[in-house]
Amino acid sequence: MIEPIGNQYVVARPVYSANAFGEEHKKKHRHHKTFLDHLKLCCSCSTQKAKRIALSLFPIASWLPAYRLKEWLLSDIVSGISTGLVAVLQGLAFALLVTIPPRYGLYAAFFPVIIYFFLGTSKHISVGPFPVLSMMVGAVVTKVASDASTTMDLSNSTVNNESILEQKKLMVATTVTVLSGIIQLALGVLRIGFVVIYLSESLISAFTTAAAVHVLVSQLKFMLQLSVPAFTDPFSLFKVLESVFTQIEKTNIADLVTSLIILFIVFVFKEINQRYKSKLPVPIPIELIMTVIATGVSYGFDFEHRFNVSVVGEMNTGFEPPITPDVQIFQDTIGDSFGIAIVGFAVAFSVASVYSLKYDYPIDGNQELIALGLSNIFTGSFRGFAGSTALSRSGVQESTGGKTQVAGLLSAVIVLIVIVAIAFLLAPLQKSVLAALALGNLKGMLMQFAEIGRLWRKDKYDCLIWIMTFIFAIVLGLGLGLAASVAFQLLTIVFRTQFPKCSTLANIGRSNIYKNKKDYSDMYEPEGVKIFRCPSPIYFANISFFKQKLIDAVGFSPLRILRKRNKALKKIRKLQKKGLLQVTPKGFICTADGLKDSDEELDNNRIEELDQPINTTDLPFQIDWNANLPLNIMVPKISLHSLILDFSAVSFLDVSSMRGLKTILQEFIRINVDVYIVGTDDDFIEKLARCEFFDDEVKDSIFFLTIHDAVLHILMKKDYSASKLNFSQEKDKKFDFTINTNGGLRYREYQVRVFNKFIFIQTSQQK
Repeated sequence: MIEPIGNQYVVARPVYSANAFGEEHKKKHRHHKTFLDHLKLCCSCSTQKAKRIALSLFPIASWLPAYRLKEWLLSDIVSGISTGLVAVLQGLAFALLVTIPPRYGLYAAFFPVIIYFFLGTSKHISVGPFPVLSMMVGAVVTKVASDASTTMDLSNSTVNNESILEQKKLMVATTVTVLSGIIQLALGVLRIGFVVIYLSESLISAFTTAAAVHVLVSQLKFMLQLSVPAFTDPFSLFKVLESVFTQIEKTNIADLVTSLIILFIVFVFKEINQRYKSKLPVPIPIELIMTVIATGVSYGFDFEHRFNVSVVGEMNTGFEPPITPDVQIFQDTIGDSFGIAIVGFAVAFSVASVYSLKYDYPIDGNQELIALGLSNIFTGSFRGFAGSTALSRSGVQESTGGKTQVAGLLSAVIVLIVIVAIAFLLAPLQKSVLAALALGNLKGMLMQFAEIGRLWRKDKYDCLIWIMTFIFAIVLGLGLGLAASVAFQLLTIVFRTQFPKCSTLANIGRSNIYKNKKDYSDMYEPEGVKIFRCPSPIYFANISFFKQKLIDAVGFSPLRILRKRNKALKKIRKLQKKGLLQVTPKGFICTADGLKDSDEELDNNRIEELDQPINTTDLPFQIDWNANLPLNIMVPKISLHSLILDFSAVSFLDVSSMRGLKTILQEFIRINVDVYIVGTDDDFIEKLARCEFFDDEVKDSIFFLTIHDAVLHILMKKDYSASKLNFSQEKDKKFDFTINTNGGLRYREYQVRVFNKFIFIQTSQQK
């Protein structure tokens, strides 16, 4: 019953243990589904299920019939044209990152959009080339193709070797793209899109920032027109920089000046677009404008021959025939392809999630994997390279009014027009201009360095993940760097759970609220009761830490106390067997000069016996271990009689830690410390029961609903014991112990007689 009183409430209910609560409220036995049950449900078939699967596989069937033609078409047309122009230029620029001819970047900008139009669930992202993925694919292309170039026939002409190397690079790029698509498709079909959750925001931010640095360094050779050899091993970024700086005197000034001018103008206008985006009807297409101007100037002044600049070169119109992936390359690049697949999906899903929250529509991670996987398979088969979604391109599609993927389809039409009709016009375009355009899209990623300060203030672990991910990706390269970053991130999670911040709780305000006793001044801790909280799962890696923290909290080791008591008990039994401890009508008399050292050695040699429960049933008296024992037998005294373990934050317990926890509980119970566990859910207790956790010592009655329930139970129990003790003291005051240290019994006096305690009075001998 809850009775409100102003802004307070009064609750009147019984004190509940877990068992009592279940019995009173008629807890139901639930049947938990087994793997076979889930398999039967998955394999069952019905008309509704078939329809639901069809709609999930082809989301276009859901949103296209509801398309508002009059309201959305014009916005999608404007958005599609703007996005298509950006996609053309980014495709050309990002192809340089893959180290293949720029014309293949147009294929990478065209085919994924078509597939995603039918299969994608996001209405606003623009799929296609992404600089980070292009850089990752380029790293694989450089590694595999450089190995192949060493086996080329040196007798062939340089032109033939270059042509063969170009075809080899294209084969590697397309094969890696197909393989990453197959991986994405398999993950989507198997419904394990949750794999992306292992890439945190901090990791993705740092990884994309490091990738932007790789892109920046890789484009220096195009901006300066230098011949930089390919490096793929760790520290490759530093080797590229070394090669660039050792050749700096060979810089083509025309390319350098052109790229710097383009880069400056692009940065300025992108800042204008960002600052005045609410006032501009559409963002200024500065990339398109600068590309047209640069192409015209290069063609008009014949930069290629006058200044010896590097240009895009021949751009064949139309499509080239499909290409068959190389199975041998599959085997050599499976690890890199997996990384490309995961990063591509993580970036696309992150951007799609932002827009889905903004415009309130659902997205399906597994379906996104299927859509991206088929897009990459189709693109790789038609000589394109792996794609995801570029943040800038998706931003253009959304900010120019794009409502659905119809805008994406129209952007593909723009790319198609360039491929089949006007691609040849881009032949005079300098590669340094494309490099500058690629760098112009990195501003947002490079600005992510500001995340370090923000994360340091909010969460030191996330800040450390960011820094280490950046270092790994810079030093080891993008492939190994990603793997090392994920491993480090998971290690921080293990570290945080392996060393949890355990605390001792106490009561605040004499209410049912219990908080860390270090955080508040007005605290109440019941005498002889300790409340210990563990804020993490307990498993094999942290059970030892948990035990040590618990020992530190209570102030003693229960196993040490148990062994000391068992040693003392063995000595007392020996005294009794030797007749040195006798029962008299008025008490017990013990006469002994001491124990030999061999008795101590015997105990140490049979240490297992000391870990067993204390058994005093064969003695005619009870022992109070907090009193003085005969012959100065030393046993540590403890005031703790009840221990409460707050497991409200313990989500699971594995088998290894279960054994350790049971051992800890047994040690406390064997020294007469009652242990109670609170805050667990029913599944937790059921798992313990299934694993045969409970026995005659550790019973299922130790579980209580809340800390307050356990505390009230302890107080009621102690009140009952105290009243029973007082009654017994009045009834029987016969027993006491008198020790005669020299064997004399001529005079003995005693004054205090207490039930269940040893009281030893030093006697004096009269002459």
